Amino acid sequence: MAGPTALNKRGNKVQIDGFVFDSEKEAQFYQRFVKDCGLPFEIHPRFKLTELTELPGGGGKISQIAYSPDFIIKNYDGSWLHVIDVKNSHGMYGIDQSNKLRFRLFAIKYGHPVEAVVVRARDFKVITQGVTKPLNDKKPLIARDFDYHWRDATNY
Repeated sequence: MAGPTALNKRGNKVQIDGFVFDSEKEAQFYQRFVKDCGLPFEIHPRFKLTELTELPGGGGKISQIAYSPDFIIKNYDGSWLHVIDVKNSHGMYGIDQSNKLRFRLFAIKYGHPVEAVVVRARDFKVITQGVTKPLNDKKPLIARDFDYHWRDATNY
């Protein structure tokens, strides 16, 4: 797979093609689906969700909230197709309350939802976190490439 930094059984970073990934799953997603997808992409861009806020009366400050999705897959015109966060599962252990809040704040501020992706052997499961959908339609989308719209993966 990758060089010596690819050992990630305990949360070590993985370096491939000059990029540093937070997990082996994230590195696998890059190698199998992103690297040769034919579309422009960004890895770990940083977005400010809230500003540093001073409390009234000099009582202190509330730190800003930032978020870095794992990948942004773009159209050739630079517009966003997919904002992706790679997770181990779509359950509460894969997407905790902190993730859910950041995903919602991102969608509100930037007008594009975050897609939570779980990598599988030959494909990946996608849900669009925080966007509502009829209850009887709550199933992850199964994809093998980026030829889908995030609305097809709407869930939760």
